[in-house]
Amino acid sequence: MRNVPFFNYPALFAEREQEFMDVIHGVLQRGSYIMGPELEQFEEELARYLGVKHAIGLADGTMALICAVRSTGIQPGDEVLVAAHTFVASSAAIYHAGATPILVDIGPDHLMSGEAARAAVTDGTRGIMPVQLNGRTANMDPIMDLVRERDLILVEDSCQALGSSFKGQFAGTFGAAGTLSFYPSKTLGCFGDGGALITDDDDVAEMTRTLRDHGRTSDGDVKLFGYNARLDNLHAAVLLHKLRTYDDDITKRRSLAAAYHERLESIEALHLPPGPDADNGHFDVYQNYEIEALNRDALREYLASKRVGTILQWGGKTLQQFPALEMRGKVPNAEAMTEKFMMLPMNTSLSLDDVHYICDCIEQFYR
Repeated sequence: MRNVPFFNYPALFAEREQEFMDVIHGVLQRGSYIMGPELEQFEEELARYLGVKHAIGLADGTMALICAVRSTGIQPGDEVLVAAHTFVASSAAIYHAGATPILVDIGPDHLMSGEAARAAVTDGTRGIMPVQLNGRTANMDPIMDLVRERDLILVEDSCQALGSSFKGQFAGTFGAAGTLSFYPSKTLGCFGDGGALITDDDDVAEMTRTLRDHGRTSDGDVKLFGYNARLDNLHAAVLLHKLRTYDDDITKRRSLAAAYHERLESIEALHLPPGPDADNGHFDVYQNYEIEALNRDALREYLASKRVGTILQWGGKTLQQFPALEMRGKVPNAEAMTEKFMMLPMNTSLSLDDVHYICDCIEQFYR
C-alpha cells in the first residue's frame, strides 16, 4: 500500500540536502546571523520578483501582519473587515493595533466576498483585510471599488499566496501593504518561522523597518516601542536559494492541481477549488488543495486507512467559531463550509502517481 503523508518534510529536505547544507555552512562560516547580507539580497530579489519597491524580512507572517496594520495608519477604535476563513493571526494583528476585527463572509472559492464586505461596512470601518488563501487571490474588483468609495486602508493577508495573481497583479500588491509567510509548509518555506511585508509606500516601509528592530531607526535612535521581529539571516539565505527556483515549484503544484481536478471534478459529492485554467483572470499557486466533501469525516477515515494524510485547516474552524474572542460578523457561508472542508496533500514532494493513488481511493470511497 502506498504511503502519502499530508506533508513530508524529510523528503523535501533530502531532495536538495547538499544544496541546503552548502548555504547553511556559508552563513555559519561567516558568522553572519542577524541583519546580514543574505537578508538584504533576499529582500532585493523578492521585491524584484513581485515588482514592488520594498520587501522587508520579518520574523514570521504574524509579525508581518502586525507591522502592516500598524504601519498603514489603522488606529485604536477603528473597525477593520477581515475574511472569516483565515488563521487567527489575521484578526489578532488588527486586535493588537487596538482596532476591532469585523468578520466578512466568503464565496464559493473560500475567499472574501466583495458583496459581503460591502454589507459589513459601517461608519466605523477604516480598513479591510482580504485573505488571499490557499494560493489564490480573491476577486479584487469589488473589493477595490469599495476601498476607493469609502477611502479604506487595504492590508492584504497574502501569507498563503506568494506568486498568485488576479488580472496580472500579484497578491499583496493591491493596497498599502501585503504580507507573506515563510512557514516551512508554505510554497516558499524556510526551516522555521519567517515572513515579509511588501509595499510601494516609502513611509510604510520605514515604519516597518523601525518596528521590526525594537523601534530603532537607522541612526540608532529609538523612536517608538517596537518588536524583535527581524528575519534571521540563516533563514533568509535558505529563502534566497529557494526563491531562484520558485517558479519551478509553482509549475509542479499547478500540474498536481490539474491532475486532481481532472480526476475528481465528476464526483458530485465534492466541491473543488478552481482548476489551473479555470479562467484567465486568476493565476493560482496552490499553496493548499482545499475541497468540500459530503461525508467528510468518513472520507478522511477511509483515506487514513489507505495511508493518505489529510487535515482540516486551523483545526476545522473559522474565526466565528472561537467564542472566547467575541468577534462580530454575519458569515453563514463560512459556517456551513466548516461541516465539509478538508485539505488533500499538496506539496512538491508529491508525484503524479501519488495524486492518482489519492484519487483512486476517493473514487472507491464514493462508489
